[in-house]
Amino acid sequence: MTLDYLDFDYSEDTEGVGVFDAMASTGAAQAPAVQAEVVQVLAWAHEHFGAPAGPVGDGGTWDFDLQGMQESTLPQVFGFDAETLRLHVEPGAPGAVRHTLSLSVSGTPAFCDAFREAFELG
Repeated sequence: MTLDYLDFDYSEDTEGVGVFDAMASTGAAQAPAVQAEVVQVLAWAHEHFGAPAGPVGDGGTWDFDLQGMQESTLPQVFGFDAETLRLHVEPGAPGAVRHTLSLSVSGTPAFCDAFREAFELG
């Protein structure tokens, strides 16, 4: 399975628990595709390893953390008044809304090996 938006980084603790972290920040048009990839990843994990039974450090096989944020920007328009030697600041037109989603998936060595293979991660 290939992923277009989620690009996972891998880290491992001294006890062999692996963590795959990904973040995607897109415009509104791409947000549904990012969410579909998250569903694909979590559905795969549930199908192959069951529901998370708690943190991996407490004996679970795998676990995840999913967070999101919606941001909008409001640029500022600056002008300089040469007579008063002052800046004038006005709010600009609102920018496009940005959707940011982060997903961390942790697991045992067996889970991490299967995850790497399933999602073609190096």
